[in-house]
Amino acid sequence: MMKKKHRDPESAGEKGHSETTYNEEHNNNNYNGSDSGSVKNKSGESENKGTYGFSGESKNADKSHKDIEVVEEKLAEMQDKYIRLSAEFDNYRKRTLREKMDISKYGAENLILKLLPVMDDFDRAMKHMDEAADCASMKSGIELIYTKFGEFLKQNGISEIESLNSSFNVDIHEAVAKVAVPENEKKGKVVDVLQKGYYLQDKVLRFSKVVVGE
Repeated sequence: MMKKKHRDPESAGEKGHSETTYNEEHNNNNYNGSDSGSVKNKSGESENKGTYGFSGESKNADKSHKDIEVVEEKLAEMQDKYIRLSAEFDNYRKRTLREKMDISKYGAENLILKLLPVMDDFDRAMKHMDEAADCASMKSGIELIYTKFGEFLKQNGISEIESLNSSFNVDIHEAVAKVAVPENEKKGKVVDVLQKGYYLQDKVLRFSKVVVGE
């Protein structure tokens, strides 16, 4: 009959305690290893992130610098165009003002040149008046000058307003007086012209001063 071996309780407790201590140390070593790896990973990731961020900021800075250069070039070009246009407009303004002054000062030059022959005719008529013995020649000379001057007016677009015996029209007539007329057909019409009126093309240059029957 075999005898059962009895374990010493103290040795069994020491063995259990040593195994527990070994397991704890082994677990601690594993945990420390995993921590060191995670630290390395974290530091590696941070290093990678730092390098990538610096590269991106550099590219953005270069792009912003180029954009600023483009904007400055366009601004300089626009300023140059503005200066040129301003100078051209100033020259145009001065030239236009000078032309207006010349027109107001010398605008009647052509008209006066055409009137001078009529003045020459009047000079000759005045000299002939002192020498002429009959009035018929003087009358014909004056009629000639009158006709010549009338042709001059027509050539320059000036025509007489026909007013006598026409109905009174406020657009072309200026009533100076009213007189009673026995004829019904003359009532409201021009019975006398005190001063002739004239058209310049289709515009009234001067109103006719007339007497109206009533």
